Amino acid sequence: MQKIPVVAIFDVGKTNKKLFLLDEDYQIVYEKSARFKETVDEDGEPCESLENLRQSVFDCLQEVLRYQKYDIKAINFSAYGASLVYIDGEGKPLCALYSYLKAYPEQLQRQFYSTYGGEKRVSKETASPVLASLNSGLQIYRLKHERPELFKKVKFALHLPQYLSCLLSGQPFSDITSIGCHTSLWNFDTETYHTWVEQEGVLEKLAPLVSSDTVVPASFLGKKYAVGVGLHDSSAALIPYLVSFHEPFALISTGTWCITLNPFNTIPLTESELEQDCLCYMHYRAKSVKASRFFGGYLHEQEVKRIAAYFNQEEGFYKSVAFNPEILDQLQSEYEQKPETIRGLSLATSFAQKDLAAFSSAEEAYHQLMYGLVKQQVESTQLVVAGTSVQRIFVDGGFSKNAIYMNLLAHFYPEKEIFAASMAQATALGTALAIHSHWNTKPLPNDLIELKYYAVTHDAKL
Repeated sequence: MQKIPVVAIFDVGKTNKKLFLLDEDYQIVYEKSARFKETVDEDGEPCESLENLRQSVFDCLQEVLRYQKYDIKAINFSAYGASLVYIDGEGKPLCALYSYLKAYPEQLQRQFYSTYGGEKRVSKETASPVLASLNSGLQIYRLKHERPELFKKVKFALHLPQYLSCLLSGQPFSDITSIGCHTSLWNFDTETYHTWVEQEGVLEKLAPLVSSDTVVPASFLGKKYAVGVGLHDSSAALIPYLVSFHEPFALISTGTWCITLNPFNTIPLTESELEQDCLCYMHYRAKSVKASRFFGGYLHEQEVKRIAAYFNQEEGFYKSVAFNPEILDQLQSEYEQKPETIRGLSLATSFAQKDLAAFSSAEEAYHQLMYGLVKQQVESTQLVVAGTSVQRIFVDGGFSKNAIYMNLLAHFYPEKEIFAASMAQATALGTALAIHSHWNTKPLPNDLIELKYYAVTHDAKL
C-alpha cells in the first residue's frame, strides 16, 4: 500500500494540545488531542509543564510513525504567544515556562517605561499596548533584574513555538510572528529590535531571526523530516486568508476575544488606538497586521448564563434563537432615543447592569445582548478598517455560526460584503501552508475556505 504524504502540525493552545496530519490537499486525515495539568513556578504560580509538553511531542510522533498509512514529510508548530522558554547551551530549560497571566511588579514596570521614554512612546514604537506579562519582552527584562544570575546562564530566550521546533531540530531560531506580537521587543518604525533590547543585553539572548517559511533538516527514529521554525497561533490562522484572497479584507476572529485583523492597513498606530486596545501583529511574510480587540466572547458567555438562569433555559438556548428583524426594529428605535453616554463601547457592557425583568422572553433579551455586542464589535473593528480600502469582512470562530451576530454585522456594514468563513482548524492549516513548498508537490488548493454571505436586511444607522 502506498503511503499518504502528510505534514504533521502540533497546535499548542493554553487548554488543548493537538496533533494534526494533513495530506497534500490540506485535508485533516488524523487528529489527536491532549490536556495537561498545570504545574507551578518557584513562586507557586500556575504555569505550563514544559516536561509534559516535551514528552507529548515525542510520544505523539512515535505513535504516528507506527502507522504504515502515512509518510510524514515535514513537521511544524504553532502555539500561543507571550510565553518564553529560557534554555542553556545544551537546549535545556533553565526555569519554568512563566504564565503570561502572572502579576508583574508595578515598580519594575514603571522603571522599564521611564528608562526608555515612557509608556506612550514605547507602546507606539513597538505597537504593543501596556499589557504587563503579556508583553513577553518585559518578562525577559524581569528575569534580568530579579534573577541576574539565572539571566547570565541563558543562552537563548525562545518563544514557545520556536522552543518546540528546537526540540526536534536542535537548532534555536526566532520567528517574526512571535517577536512582532505585542512583545515590546520590535520597533515597527525602524523594522529592527527596539533600542532597549540591545541596551539591556537581551539581543544576545535572542536566537537568529529567520523567515516563517524556514525549515531545517532533522531526523527522529531514523526518519528524516523538514522541520519548520514554528509560528504564533494568531498569525498562523490568518495565513489561509492571505493565500486565498488578494483583494483587501479584514478578518474578525471570534472566541473569548474578538480580534479584528487588517493586513491592508499601513497607517501607523496612534496613541488613541493603543489606548483602545489596538496593536500590531506580524504575518508570516513579515508584514505588519493592524489589529483591534475586545472581550466579546467572554461578555457573551457571562450574559448568556444570566439570561438562561432568569428565564429557566438551558445555557445553550441561544443556539436555537433565530434572527428576528422585528425585534431589531424595536431595539434600534429604543437605541436612537437613548442618551449618547450609553452608546458605543459601553453598550454591550451596560447589558450586565440591565434588569432582565424588562424583557418578555429569553429571545428578546438575547437580541438586546447581541445588538449591544455587535455595536461594540463595529466600534472595535472600525479602529482598524476605517480609512482603508477593505470591502470584505470575514468572520471566523464561534460567532461565524451565530445568525444573529452575522445579520447584525451585515446590518451595520451595508456598504461592505460580510461573510461567515469556516474551515477545519485554521491555525493548523496556516502552519502547514507556511512551509508548503518544502513538503507538498501539489499547487495550493483554491477551496480552503467555505464562505456564507450575509446580505443587508435593514437600513443601517451607525
